[in-house]
Amino acid sequence: MNSRFPARTQLTALLLAMTLAGCASFAGIEPTAKTIAPAALGAANAPIEWPATGWWRQFDDPTLAALVERALAGNPSLQLAETRVVKARAAAGIAESALWPQLNASADSTRQRLSEFGTTPPPLAGTTQNINHAALNASWELDFFGRNRAALDAALGQARAAEADAQAARVLLASNVARGYFGLARLLEQREVARATLAQREAILQLVGSRVEAGLDTKVELRQAEGSLPEIRRDIEALGEQIGLARHALAALTGQGPEAVAELAPTLATARLQALPAALPADLIGRRADLAAARWRVEAAARDVVGAKAQFYPNINLIGLAGFSSIGLSNWFKAGSRENAFGAAIHLPIFDAGRLRANLRGVSADADAAVASYNATLIEALREVADQITSQQAVEGQAREQQAAQQAAEGALDLALQRYRAGLGTYLTVLTAEANVLAQRRTSIDLKARGIDSNLQLIRALGGGFAADSTSPAAG
Repeated sequence: MNSRFPARTQLTALLLAMTLAGCASFAGIEPTAKTIAPAALGAANAPIEWPATGWWRQFDDPTLAALVERALAGNPSLQLAETRVVKARAAAGIAESALWPQLNASADSTRQRLSEFGTTPPPLAGTTQNINHAALNASWELDFFGRNRAALDAALGQARAAEADAQAARVLLASNVARGYFGLARLLEQREVARATLAQREAILQLVGSRVEAGLDTKVELRQAEGSLPEIRRDIEALGEQIGLARHALAALTGQGPEAVAELAPTLATARLQALPAALPADLIGRRADLAAARWRVEAAARDVVGAKAQFYPNINLIGLAGFSSIGLSNWFKAGSRENAFGAAIHLPIFDAGRLRANLRGVSADADAAVASYNATLIEALREVADQITSQQAVEGQAREQQAAQQAAEGALDLALQRYRAGLGTYLTVLTAEANVLAQRRTSIDLKARGIDSNLQLIRALGGGFAADSTSPAAG
């Protein structure tokens, strides 16, 4: 039958018709969640270099620096996070391989009896022969609609998210080591206050004994003085337990045995707090590894949606084969045993009972979930920063007032002791004044430690020195 159109034109039209008929529709299925712009929450994006990378060195404490760096080098949890990075990079490599032609070699030789009543003609029918094959097989999926490219982009996004997660683990580990170090210093100084108080109580006990012998006091004051000593010794024992547990925790964070830091004795007196910039929230975006990881997951999920849509379009593969096939080993690599083939294959989704649409709905839901996770991480990050700024400012104000309260309490104790020695005051007045001094000293130590801890938590809340590279996704 003659036609007005050449065969090539008819084939093109047929392929186009099959494409249009075969492509299932993804209309009406889209992710709906939107990322929150940081500026909408009052966070600008001005460049502020705080905290700096290696911030723990700025405390001018070589012991602390050595502990943090040991932890970063040998903590098993950190090594686990780094193995996830390796795995994610490997997944990206697998996705990238789909973009390129594939070439495989195969060869086999089988000893086989050929059927007398099969397709093999005489005189080979009914004989036993060696059936031999050797070939190179090539294939290439033509990524016209970007499915494989989208899969690669998604895998790269997940790999970068894993890298950011590993950096977040490093930041958290460094801050936990520093917090544990200064927490141990607080306990040690609290124990020193308790020991000083015990020594003072023992001196007062001797004084009371002398006054009882002189008839200036009674057995009541002596028993009061004796009864206070076990209570202080109990507090010292309790502090010793907490110190041991704190040292064990610090050893575990640094990847060492429980007794590795048994002699470690940090102090709060030499700790140098890092001064705060004028506008801390300005550099929040991009300075937190967990926020960067969440953003990368949003990007990866968006590429997964693109890939899921591309599955609605035709899949075209080029295939080729070249090799040798023969019956009998002597004929295997003769010129007459050559075989080759070249062709193309097209896969069209025509009716899949809603499988592709269901898959797209699921992937779109994952994208919405990634956006929601990013938004939640952003809001939580801003809250943490605001909380730590508020706490640090409050602690500074409390510390100023506490210094005045402690001076007043120590002055009252000196006066009470002088009056007691002169026989003008009672021992109960001395005990009351001394208890107040003890409480004020403990409060002073706790406030100083809290100020350091708040400073460390603010460092972590602002990214702990993490700096995303130029490949990081843009915020907004």
